[in-house]
Amino acid sequence: MMANFSIITLARSPALSASNSASDLDDPTRQAWHRAGAVLTDMMTPTLRLGVTGLSRAGKTIFITALIRNLVSGGRLPFFMPEAEGRIERAYLEPQPDDQVPRFDYEAHLEDLARDPPQWPESTRRLSQVRVTIEFKSASVLRRAFGISRLNLDVVDYPGEWLIDLPLLDMSYDAWCAEAVAQARTPRRQAHAQAWLDFLASTDPQAGKDEQMALRGASLFAAYLKAARADDHVLHTTGPGRFLLPGDLEGSPLLTFCPLALGDKPSYGRGSLAAMMARRFESYKTHVVRPFFRDHFSRLDRQIVLVDVLGPLNEGGDAVVDLQRALDAILRVFRTGSGGWLSALFARRIDKLLFAATKADHIHSSSHDRLEAILRVITDRAMGRAADTGAEVGVQALAALRATREADAKVGNEWLPCIVGVPMPGERIGGKVFDGKTEAAVFPGDLPANPRDALKPDAAPAGLHFVRFRPPRLMPPGIDGESPPLPHIRLDRALDFLLSDWLA
Repeated sequence: MMANFSIITLARSPALSASNSASDLDDPTRQAWHRAGAVLTDMMTPTLRLGVTGLSRAGKTIFITALIRNLVSGGRLPFFMPEAEGRIERAYLEPQPDDQVPRFDYEAHLEDLARDPPQWPESTRRLSQVRVTIEFKSASVLRRAFGISRLNLDVVDYPGEWLIDLPLLDMSYDAWCAEAVAQARTPRRQAHAQAWLDFLASTDPQAGKDEQMALRGASLFAAYLKAARADDHVLHTTGPGRFLLPGDLEGSPLLTFCPLALGDKPSYGRGSLAAMMARRFESYKTHVVRPFFRDHFSRLDRQIVLVDVLGPLNEGGDAVVDLQRALDAILRVFRTGSGGWLSALFARRIDKLLFAATKADHIHSSSHDRLEAILRVITDRAMGRAADTGAEVGVQALAALRATREADAKVGNEWLPCIVGVPMPGERIGGKVFDGKTEAAVFPGDLPANPRDALKPDAAPAGLHFVRFRPPRLMPPGIDGESPPLPHIRLDRALDFLLSDWLA
């Protein structure tokens, strides 16, 4: 697939006769020709924009870091066919192509992994981008004829908290209020939301607009969202995402609003507090949500959505249904469809969409297919809509950076499939608290054999035992100059789905 390049034909200049060989050119002329050749090559290099997104704590930062490291340093990628066939000659980082977007801090994340003990990189807190150029041997006669043997891969990352803004685009203020208040009153959220719910009970939406009331309500609402997410990261809200991660908008009137208890038949006057809140809700969509997704989503070619399935699964059926509802609402806004490389010159569409269940290294390999099947059921509706538009949709379970290995442990007369790693300090199983230095074998439990059982609202928790493990330490290059490959689970299959046809 080719996009974003121009084909230019240069006529041989009469001034350069046969007697003017390369050796006859002076240094400035030779350098000028080299520069012209480099510019021409750049213009003929297609660019693929890959969006990496997912709800909070799904592993976006480590996925991008591992993707870059494996491409640049030649990781073990047996199911990434261009690499397996020996057609990738080299891959390297290029300067940031977009002056308005911060660069993904790949080097700092590698430093975290190289520490002793190694640390997981910090989660995504802002929009960022990084460009990797891949030089390859093309099997296509057309590509070889035009000298197309490079691909610019632009990887675009942004905070998962901003994803939950997507459903707001199709919601009115009244509908958002009704859904947000109903969510806050559910048993799993009410303790966190009580201070804000008390504010609602004492606030008349018909009262006159009041900046101090708006500030107090927004502060209480944001505190509830942050507390609920910190205590139970499997909860998914109706946003706004910038209340969780405001960035440079902190204190702005764009974030000085909140849902109000409007009742079954909302009606309020133009000068009321509710009218002011509704106006700011619409301003938030106009000035924050729409520009962000217009300026970035409209430019994507491929999309991977990372999903932490194991956390909700261990909380029970209602948490899994909550995840399904959140993904369904979010992915309804994705612009998908196959247009081919020619149409991509004029209007990009996401023609491949991959759902990836992360943290596959937290369970035994015997459960990887079950994890994948559960995600397939969760995303079934979203996958159907994307496929109807002509997009190719895939589902995979993976661990971009594997933190465990597998072993069998005998408990009584039974051998159990376990995972072995170094739990993070403070993690616990039963009465044992780990110090961050000691290796432990953990039996995580079994995923349900029937994936649809996971979505039953009354389904009991899966009885899984998850602890956070330290990442493997990134070792320096050996005496041969080669960097040791990073362990992973099925990252190569994800790369093959997302990139191989552009490297054909």
